[in-house]
Amino acid sequence: MPVAFLGHGSPMNALEHNRYTDAWRSFGASLGRPRAILVISAHWYTNATAVTAMARPRVIHDFYGFPDKLFAFDYPAPGAPEVAAEIAEIAKPTWVGLDNDSWGLDHGTWSVLAHAFPDADVPVVQLSINANEPVDYHLELGRRLAPLREQGVLVIGSGNVVHNLRGIDWSRPEAGFDWAERFDDATRLVMQEDPGSIARLIEHRDAPRAVPTPDHFLPLVYIAGIAAGAAELPEVLVDGYAFGSLSMTSYMVGAPPPA
Repeated sequence: MPVAFLGHGSPMNALEHNRYTDAWRSFGASLGRPRAILVISAHWYTNATAVTAMARPRVIHDFYGFPDKLFAFDYPAPGAPEVAAEIAEIAKPTWVGLDNDSWGLDHGTWSVLAHAFPDADVPVVQLSINANEPVDYHLELGRRLAPLREQGVLVIGSGNVVHNLRGIDWSRPEAGFDWAERFDDATRLVMQEDPGSIARLIEHRDAPRAVPTPDHFLPLVYIAGIAAGAAELPEVLVDGYAFGSLSMTSYMVGAPPPA
């Protein structure tokens, strides 16, 4: 089973159709039906490592200031408690807690799955991002998740390579600032040549502006860890920029990107 990092951008992408959502739709259609989907979303950034383990995860509208129709959007995918238990076992000796009632599916998950798997009939679990741990922790945990691929579980990281909301320029809807492009290009070089060295990007001169907080970047680290462990090099699924300070670059590992 391939793995992927999807640059999710605005939650409005759940309702819109553009070249990014078209790429996500083509990605999902190219795979067939996974046994389950594990999403590492930028929006479950907390103080522990946990996985959703409820049979019916709630849909979380974790944003404000958007149209009512977005708050009404539903993605009623079932959960997969048995897959959550397998993840906790695979991750050992790293502890992964089983979350039975606190989280669910946030917009980092459903805004992309709404296009990749629009029927919402594939079981979905989310893995939290432990904010207390360094990049190497997340890279190694990604490596440990790799066996899920052979068990029919699709692993998706959902975030953005470049994500600086304070730097948004609404006059540049499809353009990136020079610093955003430099960091995105440097990330692509690492991902396509040596994904296991992704931690070095934190020292890049543009990292303070491109990654002012690590939450949206760390989902990519998990995919880099899986790629490095399997000695596979990611390929770009789709790329581009939004509002100057967001990169929409997405990657696939383990299969050629669909046209």
